[in-house]
Amino acid sequence: MAKKELTAAEKMQALYKLQTIDTQIDKIQTLKGELPMEVEDLEDDLAGLNTRIAKIEAEISEVEEELSGREISIKKSNELIAKYEKQMDNVKNSREFDALTKEVGMQKLEIQLAEKKIRQAKENLESKKVYLDESKDKVDGIQEQLKEKQEELERITKETDAEEKSLVKESEKARGQVEDALLKAYDRIRKAYRDGLAVVSVERDSCGGCHATIPPQVQIDIDDQKKMIICEHCGRILVPDYEAVKQE
Repeated sequence: MAKKELTAAEKMQALYKLQTIDTQIDKIQTLKGELPMEVEDLEDDLAGLNTRIAKIEAEISEVEEELSGREISIKKSNELIAKYEKQMDNVKNSREFDALTKEVGMQKLEIQLAEKKIRQAKENLESKKVYLDESKDKVDGIQEQLKEKQEELERITKETDAEEKSLVKESEKARGQVEDALLKAYDRIRKAYRDGLAVVSVERDSCGGCHATIPPQVQIDIDDQKKMIICEHCGRILVPDYEAVKQE
């Protein structure tokens, strides 16, 4: 169903009402501040650290398996050396003795290589364990920060949730009173400014948004409410000071 055609004055009043409601919602969001983003960032950091910890633990497991394999290899080499040395007692000629001596030498080289690899693996393992402990300490710190932020956000949300939901409903209802073209302009202007002000009144002869001076004739046109007036400096929609009018 098409929205009812409003007069310029009704359009200005509808926009002002919408802005008033949205400003109240903005204040609640400001009260929450950066908490939602901070909570999200901390959750992302925590997820990243947990992924890193899982990777380090997998790498530690691989190194420990390597160490176990090297130690088994050394044990087998020592068993072979013992076997070959026993066989040397029963050799029949120098060729057999030389062959066994060569096998013993090769096994001793295998042991030296395995021991070198074990030293390197142990150094690597120690480094990874230190890194793992540091990462777990970071997780503990982030979890503590996250808990504090979540509790703070939960407290603020609990205090403001009912009011915010009510205001959102009011905002949706107020938007239904504004024609689509004006709504698009309103939303575009709101996004352009950090304070979210798209509709402002003239205060002390100045724009309530950018504080630029508004010429007397323009102020008269605004008060007449016969057409929409835009601030030539900031592009905000200018309306009469309705609060002052109420007080009069």
